[in-house]
Amino acid sequence: MKAMAPLPVAGGRWFRRARVDDVTTLLIEPHVIALMRCNIWFVKGRDRDLIVDTGMGLCSVAGELAELIDKPVVAVATHGHDDHIGGHHEFDDVRAHRLEAGLLRCPPLRSLSPRQAWGEQEVAMLQRAGYDMREPLFVTALPTGVAAESFRQQPCAQVSEIDEGDVIDLGDRALEVLHLPGHSPGSIGLWDHLSGTLFSGDAIYDGPLLDELADSDIDQYCVTMERLRALPVTVVHAGHDPSFGRDRLRELTTTYLQRRRS
Repeated sequence: MKAMAPLPVAGGRWFRRARVDDVTTLLIEPHVIALMRCNIWFVKGRDRDLIVDTGMGLCSVAGELAELIDKPVVAVATHGHDDHIGGHHEFDDVRAHRLEAGLLRCPPLRSLSPRQAWGEQEVAMLQRAGYDMREPLFVTALPTGVAAESFRQQPCAQVSEIDEGDVIDLGDRALEVLHLPGHSPGSIGLWDHLSGTLFSGDAIYDGPLLDELADSDIDQYCVTMERLRALPVTVVHAGHDPSFGRDRLRELTTTYLQRRRS
């Protein structure tokens, strides 16, 4: 990585944490740029807990949650993009779609510079999609003891492969795996039909959706959007940006389909 002015050290805790309801906690990394600021969802269950995505891996997400964890944790990746898989290696029970699991076993991210990690063409596409890519790195500060030049995401020793219809059983709550390709080939959501809660990953969120990445497929994304539009959700906890309800889900999916099928 080209030498540059050192980044400031983030003061206090690396993660920002918010209680969503009696069993759900949201974590974000405020010093990560908006494009890469993944929502990390921690869900308490009777027999086991669940973490949905784990952020960039710059600081221990398991350590941040240590006071909340009192039973085995299932760590699910909604897909294998860099901003969602950085902390999965900290957990013993890791699950991802079969088309994404290889990215957790061998994470490709080897630089905190978007241009080094992905190339100028990909960065230009993200700018056209509506993301501010002026920052030279994925972060605006670093945790104590982390050097930008030597950062590497860590591989998961074992990843269990999941697919459409599989169930994540927490004992008192069951979440069904929905295969939602388009953003990436193996993107999934976790659907709790009893409460109407969907953890959607990047299949849908309330921001500029990305469907022109190297592994994206617009035709598949349209099929996913049709499926999501018909889902009787109460709340969508997405991979980025604020949560939203069924009306907003219908607006987002309808707008996407009109844009891509017009």
